[in-house]
Amino acid sequence: MSATVETHRPLPQSAYRQVLRQADAYGVELIRFLWVDHNGILRGKAVTRAHLEFRMESGIGLAKSRQAAGLMDTGVPVPGFNAVGEVRLVPDPDTFIALPHAPGQGAMLCDLVQLDGEPWDACPRTFLKSALVAAGKLEVVASYEPEFTLCSARPEPGGLKVLDDSLCFDNAGFDAAGDYVMQLLQGLRGQGVDVEVYHPEFGAGQHEMTLRHGPALRAADLFVWQKAITRGLASSLGLWATFAPTPAPGFRGNGNHLHLSMWRDRPGRGRENAFADDADGLGLSETAYHFIGGVLRHLPALLALTCPSVNSYQRLQPGMWSGAHACYGQDNREAAVRIPSRLRGAAAASTNVELKAVDSTANPYLAMGAVIYAGLDGIASRTDPGPQLAQDPNGLTDAERDRLGLGLPRSLEEALDALRRDDYLMDVLGPLRREVYPALKEDEIRAVKEMADDLAFLTYATRY
Repeated sequence: MSATVETHRPLPQSAYRQVLRQADAYGVELIRFLWVDHNGILRGKAVTRAHLEFRMESGIGLAKSRQAAGLMDTGVPVPGFNAVGEVRLVPDPDTFIALPHAPGQGAMLCDLVQLDGEPWDACPRTFLKSALVAAGKLEVVASYEPEFTLCSARPEPGGLKVLDDSLCFDNAGFDAAGDYVMQLLQGLRGQGVDVEVYHPEFGAGQHEMTLRHGPALRAADLFVWQKAITRGLASSLGLWATFAPTPAPGFRGNGNHLHLSMWRDRPGRGRENAFADDADGLGLSETAYHFIGGVLRHLPALLALTCPSVNSYQRLQPGMWSGAHACYGQDNREAAVRIPSRLRGAAAASTNVELKAVDSTANPYLAMGAVIYAGLDGIASRTDPGPQLAQDPNGLTDAERDRLGLGLPRSLEEALDALRRDDYLMDVLGPLRREVYPALKEDEIRAVKEMADDLAFLTYATRY
């Protein structure tokens, strides 16, 4: 069972007034109340500046059935998600931004709250909050590391027109996308988003812009803004940015690697990284190893939440550096769990665990929350992950890989089957989500099977 999140209560008026001041400072007249649905798609409604203060407290009504809308926007028949019943989109004032690509418009991210103020079990953001409550005194620090493909026009059937075909880390790639990237960087930074690293990636038109790590909920929120602004800015300039795992046949996959660490306060020693141990060969503590053990034990089921689309499995293949093998290892880019080598001058602080088997079709709150729950299960049961794999698993024979248990689901169907068999994850998903989420994914599988291949790729390239 997932941990309990507190009932929503109206915030102090000072919190609302701060948003009003920000809106006025940026000349914002229309404010979007946004949430990420179970398909990882950002949706919302909007309120005018004149009625913003009232609606921040009251929320905006939303039919419960919208959380049972499939990839093609049709409702999936699941009990509790029909024509009857509403929840409220209640914004978090701390998430307010002025949208740099949409002058006069701002946005906030919302929780889905029941009419009596109780958290709704189908709210993804609340699910992540529950995982953070379950972590207790361990503070989760995280960041997403998304890749996207930049196109010179909106995708059409038959392929993409990428902005550049430069090589990986190619200086020419910086130049080709330079004007767009600088506008994106300035737009993100202008809203307090701390961009740390940028570079052209391996695939044609592929780029990666990484944000600085921070508290887990904030990290998930910032990824939502990064994706929305990256796509919105591209569209406003006559370009197209897609985060689809594989936007067209033959393209290098776009991942969204998840980095996590856990921190705690030690009396007399201050705040320390609970994943770090200088005496260990990899720099990892027992807590970190147990966390990894939990993630690996639940990984087949986790994939239904972290690589949750049919298109995901075009990317999640051996040899793609996508984390398609159930193992961990230091700087092993074929392992599902990579242990990044620590940074000189910040060894303990930079110790973290990276899950590579994640992409941007995932709901970032569900994916991160599920990974945290899996890791906490490993910590609670002191799960031993075994020794690291210090070699490329593709160099092993099939028999050796089987002996090491490196196999993972190779389709969304297989991942969903694994999720249904994982009693622990099904329990923490809660009674509503464990019914609606698999049903939505089954609907996606059916819909994609009925499409021609070029339409299926186009659907993901435009939805994401």
